[in-house]
Amino acid sequence: MIVVMSPIATKDQLDHVVELVEEFGLKSHIIVGTNRTVVAAVGDKRTVDKGALENLPGVEKIVPILSPYKVASKEVKQEPTQIHLQPFGPAVGGKAVLVIAGPCSVEDREQLLDIAQEVKEAGAVGLRGGAFKPRTSPYSFQGLAEKGLEYLAEARERTGLAIVTEVLTVPHVELVAKYADVLQVCARNMQNFMLLKAIGEQPKPVLLKRGMSATMEEFLLAAEYIINAGNPNVILCERGIRTFEEYCRNTLALSLVPAIKRVSHLPVIVDPTHGTGHSYLVESMSLAAIAAGADGLIVEVHPDPEHALTDAAQQITASDFIQLMQRLGRVAQAVDREL
Repeated sequence: MIVVMSPIATKDQLDHVVELVEEFGLKSHIIVGTNRTVVAAVGDKRTVDKGALENLPGVEKIVPILSPYKVASKEVKQEPTQIHLQPFGPAVGGKAVLVIAGPCSVEDREQLLDIAQEVKEAGAVGLRGGAFKPRTSPYSFQGLAEKGLEYLAEARERTGLAIVTEVLTVPHVELVAKYADVLQVCARNMQNFMLLKAIGEQPKPVLLKRGMSATMEEFLLAAEYIINAGNPNVILCERGIRTFEEYCRNTLALSLVPAIKRVSHLPVIVDPTHGTGHSYLVESMSLAAIAAGADGLIVEVHPDPEHALTDAAQQITASDFIQLMQRLGRVAQAVDREL
């Protein structure tokens, strides 16, 4: 349920509501909106005396949350959540469409620094790159681990780009958070609930990718795990789902973007790279994603895709990325957004 505070409620009154909610054994989440502040009370409500909460000074009303995902729901917060990739950097979820770009894997220092500079000049605000790589085959390149994180941190120092990189296991959370600005959860880990909880216990933004067979409700409930653990800064990422179709790696379900925005306040970005698996489809799907209402993109860009150590077929070149950014600007303008 949510406790809706009066517009003239004081901080002391809000603090008292939170105190009582937690005395009832519920977890409290304070959500500040444009016109109202609410306290989301999540947990087993069978022992809660709603009358005790309703009669507290500063409380306007109590409203039950009907959706299975509580704090991620628009029932709790109508205004879109905006999340800064860096403390003083650009925010995803507002009018601006943000683009994160970079190689699938961090392969070496020179490769990363070169491509970071190129995507920065083209207009990207974030640099992606896997230091740890989950691979289907145990014999495939698994990433450079902490050395790759060090290269990413150096690229940030040189370009100012926010670093987005993947966390694979609970023990890696602290290490990756030491270097990255945004912690990414891959599709394979979307329902690794211990990892979601651990990531939710640290404050940096989280980019949560949809599982390849996950429904929208399962996707939002995975986000709920992170928020419920204490971290409200969750960016959802549609990256394609597995279907019977074989001409592309995954089926990019762009209808999920407006569907999520109808029920959730969280920002949604799209990965057209994994969503298709073919570099020639990346530009078309990127343009379509922005037209569908996506708040941003995460795109794989490599200086020499033919010789990439991972996912060679789906990465675009720097020159392709420059062209993509030029076209994205026109589409964003057409749907009353800006790049």
